[in-house]
Amino acid sequence: MNNSSVALPLSGFGWDEARATEFTPLAEAGLTPARIARVDRGQCEVVLTDPESGELRTVRADSRPVHDTDPVGNPCTGDWVAVDLAATPLPTVAALLPRSTAIVRKGAGKRSDGQVLAANIDSVLIAVSLAAEPDLGRIERFLALAWESGADPLVVLTKADLADDAEYIRADVEGIAPGVPVLVVSAETGEGLDVLRACLGGSTALIGQSGAGKSTLTNALTGTETMAVQQTRDRDEKGRHTTTARELIPLPGGGVVIDTPGLRGVGLFGGEGLRQAFGEIEELAEGCRFHDCGHRTEPGCAVAAALADGTLPQRRWESYLKLQRENEWNASRTDARLAAARLQRWKSITKSMRGPHNPTRR
Repeated sequence: MNNSSVALPLSGFGWDEARATEFTPLAEAGLTPARIARVDRGQCEVVLTDPESGELRTVRADSRPVHDTDPVGNPCTGDWVAVDLAATPLPTVAALLPRSTAIVRKGAGKRSDGQVLAANIDSVLIAVSLAAEPDLGRIERFLALAWESGADPLVVLTKADLADDAEYIRADVEGIAPGVPVLVVSAETGEGLDVLRACLGGSTALIGQSGAGKSTLTNALTGTETMAVQQTRDRDEKGRHTTTARELIPLPGGGVVIDTPGLRGVGLFGGEGLRQAFGEIEELAEGCRFHDCGHRTEPGCAVAAALADGTLPQRRWESYLKLQRENEWNASRTDARLAAARLQRWKSITKSMRGPHNPTRR
């Protein structure tokens, strides 16, 4: 049975001819293609085609980190991997295939490295609850994160059955999400779910705050009770972490969704997403008289003119500046961390060269 026929049932999980071609040398080494459905403490669940029966099955595998200095390179939900089924005591993830896309946020707290939330996704569904007044600044942050991934963002306003002004809120969100579809749905009543299903295809990652209804939405899309659901607090409509790990779940009509735990903090890890999320400001800046315009007091500043006539809302501009400053700070921290790592490696090499068995040692 050749590699293409073995992997064929994985097409519903995103496997295609390009992946098959990429995998050829790994197949020749006796490895099996699989997609990571969940990662948990050095082990993972992978979906693969059984070489004997030709049917899909889920296997527990060893997925110990392969990059101690760069967590971004470690196995993550959504990764395509090569599994050694003959390894003992557990099958082992032997290699990761290159990612086509990845949602990467800055590590929690003071860490300057990145954390991958999901890999190889086609769209990022940003869930925002209508049970409370949406925070536009937070949505802009999620949009920048989504654009940075390389996938297409989609904003879904959930719990429409709890809001009387859902369409007005949608208009506000569309104003800060140029070029991004904004849907209003209710998993409780079924409103908007058919439209949402039509918008999804391939692999979709769900991100948002706790209590945004991601797990409920996942259950509605899959037609199952796969994900546990908890009630939100009445006083602020915030929820506890129903989802404790990122998990890949197949959809009935093909494709998959990756449900993720609620995000309290969304640190940006890259600048391209910010530029796309605030595309209208980038376009305005191109119309400034000076290419290095600081958008403050310079003559002929198109951004200042747009702020003055109300074309560019002050809130939107301030949000852009805030995220830009944060992104620059994170970038400087990352550069410092990488420089320190390089210095440490160089010290280790130098120390080994001066070891007791080195004839050049004095």
